[in-house]
Amino acid sequence: MTSSRFARTGRRAASVRVLAAACALASATVLAGCASADPSTGPAAKGDTSAFKPVAQKAGAQITVWADSTRLPSVQAYQKSHPDVKMKIVTYDGGADGSTYLQTKVQLFDRTGEGWPDVVFGTPTDVTWASAPTKPGATPFAAPLDDKLVPKNTLDGFAKGSLTPCQFNGHTYCLRNDIAQVVLWYNKSLMDKWGYRPPTTWAEYEALGQKVAKDHPGYLVGSVGDTNSHESYFWSSQCPAFNLTKADTLRVNLQDPKCTRMATLLDKLISAKAVTTQGFFSQGFAKNSGSKVLMAYGPSWYGQYVFKAAFHTPAKQIAAAPPLTWPGETTASTGNVGGGVWMVSSHSANLKASTDLVTWLTTSNENQASAPTYPAYAPAAKAWLANPANSNYFADDVSGPFQQAADEVWTGWSNTKFSDATSWSSVVLPALTGGKSLVSTLPAWQKAISDQAKANGYKVTDR
Repeated sequence: MTSSRFARTGRRAASVRVLAAACALASATVLAGCASADPSTGPAAKGDTSAFKPVAQKAGAQITVWADSTRLPSVQAYQKSHPDVKMKIVTYDGGADGSTYLQTKVQLFDRTGEGWPDVVFGTPTDVTWASAPTKPGATPFAAPLDDKLVPKNTLDGFAKGSLTPCQFNGHTYCLRNDIAQVVLWYNKSLMDKWGYRPPTTWAEYEALGQKVAKDHPGYLVGSVGDTNSHESYFWSSQCPAFNLTKADTLRVNLQDPKCTRMATLLDKLISAKAVTTQGFFSQGFAKNSGSKVLMAYGPSWYGQYVFKAAFHTPAKQIAAAPPLTWPGETTASTGNVGGGVWMVSSHSANLKASTDLVTWLTTSNENQASAPTYPAYAPAAKAWLANPANSNYFADDVSGPFQQAADEVWTGWSNTKFSDATSWSSVVLPALTGGKSLVSTLPAWQKAISDQAKANGYKVTDR
């Protein structure tokens, strides 16, 4: 997740400041979250797969690292534990979704022929341009890490689909730092008190929401009011809102049954006042309604940074359940609300040190076991889950739901050159607060996505 993503929400209240701080913990096309075109199909698979040709290498050369403030301590820890590596560390807004700072700088460096950093932290959106030349004749900024830089067995250790946002033209151009797989959060204490069981299907979720609205008015089973709510709900429903069928072609079809089924379900629960159109991140929500959130379908960081830090829900009350399934499904699909990436510059004169750094940052237990959010690298995620600081707050063991959801993020919601939050925030949220239904707003949302895609050079299709 990224701080800029929630910049529109109020931050004057103390609880909202906590949420804003939480949002700085991971980047995405939350970032954007975040899958790219499937590298095994379409033009991406038929792109240039020629061997990477590094610049002249200089053993022991200093590497310049650009990191955001949240990742800065990790880079400093690497420097401390690797004193023989010469490093220059620069702090920048690498976690800010929608920021074009890095792209603008790389374009400048490509014109002047110098200045590129060796390692950068960024969002999946950055990879869409960094994996391609910024001008004719230029070398793509990001080095293909699968081309003799990072071993295949290391790449294979990342959660299923988590490297998809890194993959273009048959290569892998980044390593995923963290993911924010969506699970079902629930207040176990209240559920037990009222005799409820956590739902396992969307039909059960809807039925329980209707029952809660009737028997416990004022309590909530979700929110659609934040700038990333669509990534929890519509991404999990496999709605083709941001589906790259080719590298330059975006499928947007919000009348697809997998979109309308979710919109219809949510409209019913909104009407029943079991799902709120007020965002968890909106000013005053934590104080006024935080204690009445019975369930929340949201990312893995919700537990620590929403229920604990913002809502101040006491320990041993909140639990997590796996993603929900639709009729006819045996395996769930889920969404993703966050996750940053590390890229190595193709211009680096010390690829060995640069690659070792990004590998350590993303895969080492030494770094990731105490990371603020769930690691994308599966072995490191186990170490993260074993850290009491990441588990002691919860009523039950969250390892099972977290690990299951990490492998169930749907890769059909693609990483694009533009943020998926813009159209949701500018079109859908105002319509909902104005009393319109989600179903009735789908055509306007589709137009907004399509217009933004075309403005960014995509062809748009609904098939």
